[in-house]
Amino acid sequence: MNVTFRNVGFEYSIESILLFQTEDTNSYWSDSLYYFYPEINQNIQALQEREKEDYLRATLQKVWDRVLPEIEAKEYRYHEHFQKYRNQIEDALSDAFELDSRTMFNELLANITLNPICPRFLREEKFDLFYMNSERGALGITLHEVIHYFWFFVWNRHFRDSYDEYETPSLQWILSEMVVESIMSDKRLSTINPYYPREEGACVYRYFLDMKSKVS
Repeated sequence: MNVTFRNVGFEYSIESILLFQTEDTNSYWSDSLYYFYPEINQNIQALQEREKEDYLRATLQKVWDRVLPEIEAKEYRYHEHFQKYRNQIEDALSDAFELDSRTMFNELLANITLNPICPRFLREEKFDLFYMNSERGALGITLHEVIHYFWFFVWNRHFRDSYDEYETPSLQWILSEMVVESIMSDKRLSTINPYYPREEGACVYRYFLDMKSKVS
């Protein structure tokens, strides 16, 4: 199992951000953009799609130009920090999923972007990573996403369903998010993940903690 951290450019960042700025996007996902970039007008939701894209591109270009050296430096720093712990991560995942993780997912891609939200793309074996993360933070997010790839591999092998069913808000997606915390509790993983404590929020979404099922 291996992850390549890479700068994929400004345009990709805009595309990634726009995924969470649609009319149907819950504020839980969309509002983080305004927190990290207060220069963005929160009324952009009233714009047409092309206007919204043009506005974000114009507003964030200055940010990109300013932080590009940091992003380029973090490609290397994220890589080095991940490699430092790669063996113990592989050992923990092999034990958790009862397989040899060293032979799987050796071409995962982590795209470093301006997007505060870090979506994953299962079929493409890639996920986005917010550039403001430290090396430790980037590793924590990476562990979260990597667990998903192995979880869905095992799930698919058992149930033989479709990867199309694994995205929000499906039951498979909900279960995959809830299982991360239990797997991350392995000390080989929890001790290198600054987001591990439930209170820090990266192992389980807060709204799962008080989720209730309805039986009709």
